[in-house]
Amino acid sequence: MLNKWFLTKNAFLAVKPFSALKDSLRLGYGKAQLVKDIIAGLTVGVIAIPLSMALAIASGVPPQHGLYTAMIAGIVIALLGGSRFNISGPTAAFVVILYPVTQQFGLGGLLMATLLSGVILVVMALFRLGRLIEYIPLPVTLGFTCGIGITIATLQIKDFLGLDIATMPAHYLEKIQVIFTALSTINWADTAVGVLTLLVLSQWHRLRLPVPGHLPAVLIGTILSLILIHSGFDVRTIGSAFQYTLSDGSVGQGIPNVLPELVLPWNLPNALGETVVWDFNTLQALLPAAFSMAVLGAIESLLCAVVLDNMTNTKHHSNNELLAQGIGNIVAPFLGGITATAAIARSAANVKSGAFSPIASVVHGVLVLCSLLFFAQALSYLPLASMAALLLMVAWNMADLRNIIHLVRRSGANEIAVLLICIFLTVIFDMVIAISVGVLLASLLFIRTIAEMTKSIEQPHPDDLEDVLVYRISGPLFFAAADNLFADLHDKTVHTDHEIKHIVLQCDAVTVLDTGGIHALTRFVQHMLPHQQLYLCNVQFQPLRMIVKSNTVPELKKINFSADLDESYQKIREFEKLVQN
Repeated sequence: MLNKWFLTKNAFLAVKPFSALKDSLRLGYGKAQLVKDIIAGLTVGVIAIPLSMALAIASGVPPQHGLYTAMIAGIVIALLGGSRFNISGPTAAFVVILYPVTQQFGLGGLLMATLLSGVILVVMALFRLGRLIEYIPLPVTLGFTCGIGITIATLQIKDFLGLDIATMPAHYLEKIQVIFTALSTINWADTAVGVLTLLVLSQWHRLRLPVPGHLPAVLIGTILSLILIHSGFDVRTIGSAFQYTLSDGSVGQGIPNVLPELVLPWNLPNALGETVVWDFNTLQALLPAAFSMAVLGAIESLLCAVVLDNMTNTKHHSNNELLAQGIGNIVAPFLGGITATAAIARSAANVKSGAFSPIASVVHGVLVLCSLLFFAQALSYLPLASMAALLLMVAWNMADLRNIIHLVRRSGANEIAVLLICIFLTVIFDMVIAISVGVLLASLLFIRTIAEMTKSIEQPHPDDLEDVLVYRISGPLFFAAADNLFADLHDKTVHTDHEIKHIVLQCDAVTVLDTGGIHALTRFVQHMLPHQQLYLCNVQFQPLRMIVKSNTVPELKKINFSADLDESYQKIREFEKLVQN
């Protein structure tokens, strides 16, 4: 018991914050590195400002909460984290989880769910679960990210086309029905702004300019919206769609140009403006969403870190990154920030812009803060159609059709089935169901594939031993393969034209033997004829250890073990001599 306590304590102590920052400083940090981080941080900040507001709107909360998330979580997670280049903030993947929570529980419920997800992430880090991301198969990852992309794109149709829809239903098929019903209310001015923004955003890369296309696309869309508004058309903007109330009671349109205020998430009202009683039942209702946020946050942040490692030839600290993500999501809600995780697109832009350390993410957060304090009025002119266009492009990138097509072309039916099922479940139900079913289905299909690889092949035997049957077993002897293999061997050793007295199993190609294999081997010995002898030779270390650990099984004591086939044959000859004498 004491040893287990020390092991657990050492595991907790092994998770340390600030690891990425320490790695950067250890490599040497000077003026040149600071300049690189400033340039990269400013570049990413330009991308993050409109995107953070668009993601907040898509999640069902006012746009300033996206800015709060980018600057607070972006700074806290970067300084405490285990990846030198991760840029954290609101991401599109969370929209499908956050929007239903906001509709049901309001901003207060969303902040509480974020807080709970942060606690879950910290627990995951302390139990060193960061490496579990490696056990999620590629078809599952591609499937649920594609499904999330489809769902996000569906949610943006309302603002992109300016449709008159009061609230979007919770279920996907109902969303589609409501959108088709509302197509007659299309606002062509909003649509024109959205199409122009999307066109600029999708074609900007052709100019080969160092400036990312997010800001120019939104600026061009904003200019068109101002022209249309001046001409008498109705274009919905952040200023016309959102209003805020400050602590002194003053009310304004758009987003407030003040620092985020300290709030207690459990004191905020729900979606109906009612006070929420946070008892066990309420927390229980919110916990599935919080768990989904934590799981998705862990997957996305660690996948992002792996991608950046490949881009920069570095190595992140997975559990330290989980710890930072958890702390960031605990701190952010108290200042109005919603759920945050590492954003792959922004983090990749950070690397391409020359970032050296987590200081680049700090600069990105400071730029978001400055935009809030000094450009809030200008940000209120941003049209919602442009925000929707940004997220449509994000959804397209998340769908990752190129990798999906590549996987379909080079994979078998099993992987394709897992991919399609994950896409379907993510769209129709939710991400956690898709991942759970996908991992389970992929595991079962993998087990079946491995089981089919386990075979027994008959081998020739010496001419002087006519009553001997020799088989070489190839593949793992585990629960899914052992029963069928030994049942087949039993039929071959019992139902034969001539009497079989000695059965030799060569096990040099058996790398794994589990309790299921032990059970099947025991049953095989039990069903052998009374005069038959079993010999095992060339047994590898792991199978031999399992057999030794099971030495209390009487049937296993009847097995004759040999180093190789020749030794088994020699034992058979000696046995025959004893019988004859």
